[in-house]
This record gives sequence, C-alpha cells and structure tokens, in this order.
Amino acid sequence: MTKLTADTFISVDKLTTHYGERLILDKLDLSVRQGEIMVIMGASGSGKSTLLRTMLGLNRPTSGQVKIMGLDVTNASRKQLYQFRRQIGVAFQGGALFGNLSLVDNIQLPLREHTNLDANTIRIMARMKLDMMNLSGFDNLMPSELSGGMVKRAALARAIVMDPQLLFFDEPSAGLDPVVAAELDEYILELKQAMEMTIVVVTHELESAFRIADRITVLDRGKVAICGTIDEVKASNDERVQNLLNRRASREQVTPDEYLELLTRVQATRPHRGDIDG
Repeated sequence: MTKLTADTFISVDKLTTHYGERLILDKLDLSVRQGEIMVIMGASGSGKSTLLRTMLGLNRPTSGQVKIMGLDVTNASRKQLYQFRRQIGVAFQGGALFGNLSLVDNIQLPLREHTNLDANTIRIMARMKLDMMNLSGFDNLMPSELSGGMVKRAALARAIVMDPQLLFFDEPSAGLDPVVAAELDEYILELKQAMEMTIVVVTHELESAFRIADRITVLDRGKVAICGTIDEVKASNDERVQNLLNRRASREQVTPDEYLELLTRVQATRPHRGDIDG
C-alpha cells in the first residue's frame, strides 16, 4: 500500500491495468511528494508509459486508484479531468508542437484556450516563458525550423505557460546530444526551484536521471522494483535494478528440460508440409 505523508502530492494505490488479457501494471503502489522531482525508469514494456497515461487520466485502469492533488483521477468525470488538466503541464516526448503555428503561437495556445486574459497579457506571459527557455528572438519560427533541443524547450515552455503546480515530462533527453540534454536537465532543475513545481519525469537516460532526480522509481513488469534516492537505487542489491543501471540484458534462465519442452511445444504447433501443400 502507498505510504501517505502530509506532503504527498500524488498517490498510486494498487494500480492494475490490462491491455486485453495482457497484464501491464500489477497492483502498483507509488507516492510523489510535493515539490520533488520523481524520475520513473524501467526497461521497455515495464509499464512507464501506461503509468504516465493513467496519471493524466487518459487510461482507465482495471482496478486501483490514482489521486493527484486530492482528485481521484481514475474515477473523475470529464469536467473534473478538464479542470485538473488546467492545473498541470505536460511536455510530450516528440514536443507535439502544432506544425502550422509559429513558436510563439504554440506557446500562447493554452492561454487562449483556457483563460480570459487579454491579448497583451497573453503575449507578455508567453514571452516570459520563452525567455526562461532561452528562446527569445525565435518567436516567428515554425516548428520545422527548430532544432531538436529547441523543440524540447518549446514544449517545456508551453507546458509551464499557465504556471502549473505539477509538470509531467516524457523522455526529455530522447534524441538529443549529451550537451543539449544536459542543458535541458538544468532547465528542469531551475523550474523546480524557481516555480516550486512537483515534476514527474519518465526517462531511460541514466545520466539525466542521476542529475535531476530527488527520487527514482524503477519499474519492472508492472511493479515497483525500487523507489528511493539516487544513492539508494545505486546501492540496491536487486538484480533487476542493477541490470538497468549497468545496461545488462535481463534474460530468464531456462533449464535444459524446460528448453526441450519449449521446442516440443513449438514443433507441435507448426503445420505439417502436407497440410500446407494440400
């Protein structure tokens, strides 16, 4: 069960999700404290993306609960989810900028859609966020004219333009060279300090995780393998965690008898040549 404290901002309690008959999240428990950067890691298929989508209210789980800022996201109405999403920011992996809008128009869009602010105030707020992300002077460029790092920073600027209490960032360093990735990590740390945000980052980049995280959660087959500080994760004796940290392939050991049984089962399911030719 999730251990709740006075500063718990997100609580995930026995979250279970299936895609068809396939189990993705298996009674997963997790808590995120207010004002911390929580990094979620795990191998491909561990459930990272499903957990993120459930936190955003995009996935309905089989069972369990996600509470964010007091709202039960897993059972919220459409109106409640709309209000909730106005209080959070989301920076998607690919940036998700609108290709037919200029950089500044992309940043202004949430303010135009969700507030009654006048045009001048919207323009000022958007420029402030562009300044924070070192994108001043590029206002009128189209997304296709931006570098990969600029797209990531633009997505981050749009995600924080309404000064959210909570920021979700999906794979911030994906596709970036090490120098640009490090710069983006610094922006994330500055956001935490300057705006006192709670930040949840999904990433597979170890260097980035160790630079920005207050705590790291490692998922394995839909469960939490470990959740702790950087030092606690590094010191873990869990083989699954060490495989991830040391980039070792995780393969189940199969006995000779099990291997023979597997081969026999595969052969039994293959059609005979006569069945194919006939």
